[in-house]
Amino acid sequence: MELRTLGGTGLRVSPVGFGASPLGNVFGDVPRDVARATVRRALDLGINFFDTSPYYGGTVSESVLGDCLRFSGVPRDSFVVATKCGRYKEGFDFSATRVTRSIDESLARLGLDYVDILHCHDIEFTSLDQIVNETIPALQKIKESGKARFIGITGLPLSIFTYVLDRVPPGSVDLVLSYCHYGINDTALVDLLPYLKSKGVGVISASPLAMGLLTDNGPPEWHPAPEELKLACRTAADHCRKKGKHITKLAMKYSLMNNEISTVLVGMNSPEQVEENVAAAVELSTSGIDEELLHEVEAILEPVKNLTWPSGIQQA
Repeated sequence: MELRTLGGTGLRVSPVGFGASPLGNVFGDVPRDVARATVRRALDLGINFFDTSPYYGGTVSESVLGDCLRFSGVPRDSFVVATKCGRYKEGFDFSATRVTRSIDESLARLGLDYVDILHCHDIEFTSLDQIVNETIPALQKIKESGKARFIGITGLPLSIFTYVLDRVPPGSVDLVLSYCHYGINDTALVDLLPYLKSKGVGVISASPLAMGLLTDNGPPEWHPAPEELKLACRTAADHCRKKGKHITKLAMKYSLMNNEISTVLVGMNSPEQVEENVAAAVELSTSGIDEELLHEVEAILEPVKNLTWPSGIQQA
C-alpha cells in the first residue's frame, strides 16, 4: 500500500487505518494472543496508523493496543497512534482539566511517551463554544508539551467541523475525523473537502461500511439509521450476493478511492480481517473496482443517498 500524506502534518499513513475499538472487546471478547497477532499482521502488511480512545471498552482498547505494539517490537517511529479525549465510559467531559489529565492516563495505558494525534471525541455532545474556547486551547498546551504532536476533532454531523474551524486560530486544529460520510451510501464529506483543504486540515474517514449497513450480516440492532436506509442497504447487499460478490469488499474499495481522504479507519479484530482489508486496497490499486456492480449498487441506494441520523445535543 502506498502511504498518503495526512494534511499538513507531514505524517505519512497507510490508506487503510487500524480501528482499535474491537480490541476493547466492544464486539465480543478478543483473546490477547489474537489481538497481538492481529496488530502484528497489520504491521507486516504495511498498516502503520492505529486509532483508539479511552472510551472504547472503558479504556481496555488503549491498554491492549499498547501491549500489542510493545509485543510487536517495532520502532516507535514506524507507526502512528491516535487517541482521543472528552468521551469516557462515565460520560462526556471536555473541560481543560479533564482533557489535560486524560492524555497522561492514555499515555500510561499505551506505554508511550507521546501520541501522534489527540482528538476531541464526538464534540457534538457538548457546547461547540466550549470546544473552541476551552478544549482546543488546552490541547494546544498538550501539543506544546510534546505529549501529542497534532490535534484533531471528531464527530458525526459535518456542520461541527466548519463551526469550530471558523472560530479557532488558523493551525490550531490539524485534522478532522469524520465517520459514516464517505461510503457508497453517503458521500457528504466530499462537499467539505475543498473547505478543509483551504484550512490546511487533514482528513480521516471512518466506518466505510456505515457501522454494519454495508455488510452481508447487516447492522446491529441498536444502529441509529432510519429504517428506509437499513432496507435499501439490505437490498444492495442481497444484490451483490446474488452476483456472487460481497458488498463489504465493494464498499471498502469505494472508500479508498479518494486520495484527499488520507486514511480510512476500519475496526479489526483478527488477522483474517486485516488481510481482507489490505487485499481490498491492493486490488483497488492493481485492478480497480467493479464499475458495473458499483453503478448497480449506487442505483439501489440513490433514493437514500446521504441520508443520515441525528447525533449530539441541540446546539444553541
